[in-house]
Amino acid sequence: MGQHGELVERLRTAQHVGLDTPIFIYYIEEAPSWATTADSILRAMADGLFAGLTSVLTILEIATKPLRLGRPEIADAYEALLLSIPNLSVAGLDSRTARVGAELLAAYGLRTPDALQIAACLDHGATAFVTNDRRLRRVKEIDVFVLADFV
Repeated sequence: MGQHGELVERLRTAQHVGLDTPIFIYYIEEAPSWATTADSILRAMADGLFAGLTSVLTILEIATKPLRLGRPEIADAYEALLLSIPNLSVAGLDSRTARVGAELLAAYGLRTPDALQIAACLDHGATAFVTNDRRLRRVKEIDVFVLADFV
């Protein structure tokens, strides 16, 4: 089955999967070493093997670099691409998400964006979360899959 297939099968059992921003960046930028696995995840989600979740923080994070480079049209294209991916929901942030994020910050000493990203996914029913940040493995409220383990 290969490592990509193993990850997709494990995500399939979760049904609702949170996706961290780097998954989208690796796909968009065709990052060496990471793009193939990111593509496998996004393709499986688009095919309906599981429902994907991310938060509006992903829009902020994928748009920052092109905006910094004075390329708002690229930021617009990235956002449009993100919003057009089948079976992906982009969750907003509200006071409930902020409270869950605060609980994650207090319990695990996460960075605020990581805590909010995971909190938004938890609030919308995710039972798994894909990232490339090994530090997030300490979060016990959700099954964390680190992309590097499957490349």
